[in-house]
This record gives sequence, structure tokens and C-alpha cells, in this order.
Amino acid sequence: MTSLAVMGTGRVGGEVAFLASVMGIVDELILHDIYSPLLHAQVLDLQHAMPYLDISTDLSRMRDADICIFAAGSGRTPHVKTRADLIGANLPVAAACTRYLEQFSGIFITVSNPVDVLNYYLCRRLGLDPARCIGFGGQVDSARFQIQLLENGIDGEGYVMGEHGEHQVPLFSQLPVQVDLPKKEEILSALRGMSMKIIEGKGATTFGPSAHIVDLVDMISEDAGSIITASAVVDGEYGLSGCSIGVPIRIGGEGIEGIEEWQLDEWERERFEEAGAFVKALCASLDV
Repeated sequence: MTSLAVMGTGRVGGEVAFLASVMGIVDELILHDIYSPLLHAQVLDLQHAMPYLDISTDLSRMRDADICIFAAGSGRTPHVKTRADLIGANLPVAAACTRYLEQFSGIFITVSNPVDVLNYYLCRRLGLDPARCIGFGGQVDSARFQIQLLENGIDGEGYVMGEHGEHQVPLFSQLPVQVDLPKKEEILSALRGMSMKIIEGKGATTFGPSAHIVDLVDMISEDAGSIITASAVVDGEYGLSGCSIGVPIRIGGEGIEGIEEWQLDEWERERFEEAGAFVKALCASLDV
């Protein structure tokens, strides 16, 4: 079984803690939130669901968890145009949380946005092996791409690389059918706006991200060897370094067991290079 630490127990962090518990994926939770009334309410609610589950709010136990999820900070609102615009609000939160994770040796999953930038920052700031730092986002982006494929009657499995944001790159070259350029651009435009439709209606995306995060935790716990797309700190892969960005990775018990270098077509390569330049510039501005 797995010990799971969750930093930030709001809409996504709280839902992840609940799902991982009731699905039997974890046998211990260590929870933290700067807003104490929310933290204690979440603990009590979880205890009512799972009376025998070991739940702690002892920050000194965070560093000993098998997996730590960073979901603290501000989320997008209808007034926040892109995820990258959250860097000013969430970078100080990430910096403050690092003091509780000195000598952390487990798998770290970054959820808060901008996830690519924060994953790179936390990996460097904590001195972690990049293989143990996973930025969440590619799974839910890929699920949204899959919806677009189904709605357009296009066969195949959807994968999305690049930034978890405006510079995402749906991989049409992985499909068994050809998709023309106008349709590619139409689908990409739809993908960029899908999360905002949810935010405008209910304030935040919760079900989709939470389900995929728990699935990721389960893949790690089960040493699954699954291939997903997620943000990883790259060192020459796809011609990039000095940043974390969405790429195909193989997930196992030790975290990222390998980065898959897939052949991209010209349309994908051009957009991935734009994504890389954008994310790398943001990462270069960090003090790490």
C-alpha cells in the first residue's frame, strides 16, 4: 500500500485524497492546507467515509510519504486568461512548501499551475531526481482530445504533448487516419477552451483532474509501466533542456522510467518548439 501526502486540500487536493482512499489505493494520508478550518473539515469528512484510515496533519511526516502531491495555491477563474498567468500567485506558495519536504525521497507530483514551470522549480529547489518529479496535466488534456476525436468521428487514441496550457500539442500523427489541417486547427482551438467552460460553470475543474491524478498514483503504486503524457524535466529529449514540459513517459514504481521520443510531423514539431520556447523562457526566470 501507499502513503500519500497532499499539500493543498481544496477542490482538487481534497477530491484526490477522497478518491484515493475510497478506492483503496492508499493506506495513509498526510494532509496540509494553510487554511486550518478547511484542513480539519476535510480530515473529519474523510474519517466519516473511511473510519480506519490513518490520516495525519503532522507536517514532519510529509517528507516520509511514498508520493507527495502539490495542489496548493490559486486556481484559474474566468478572469485568469491562461494557466501561465498564475505564476506570480503560486510560485511563492511552492517556495513556502519546500521547507516541509527537505530530504523527501518519494515521487513528487505537481498539480498546481502553471504546472510545467512549478514542476521544474520544485524539482530543482528540492534537489530531486528528475525521474521522481511528474507534472500532471497531459492525462486530462489527452482525455479532452479524445472527446474531440470521438465527436468528430475520428478513430485512434488521443495524446497531448507540450505545455499544459495554450501551447498544448495534440498528436494527430499517432492516429491511424489522416486529419486535414483545418480540422487540426479547429480541434486545437476547442482544446484550448475546454477547461474554461467548466470554470465558468462551476468555478473549477475537479472531477477530470482528480480522477486522472488518482489513476497516476495507482500506476506508480502498481509499478504499471504505462505510457502517458505528463510534464517531465527534460535533458536533451526532443532537443530541449532547462525546463519541464509535456512528453510521453513510461510510469512505474520509481516514477518516470523513461521518456519516449516519438516521431512528430511538421505541424506538431513546429508547435512543440513554440511550447518549448515559451516554457523554457519562464523556467529561465526562476531563481533555482
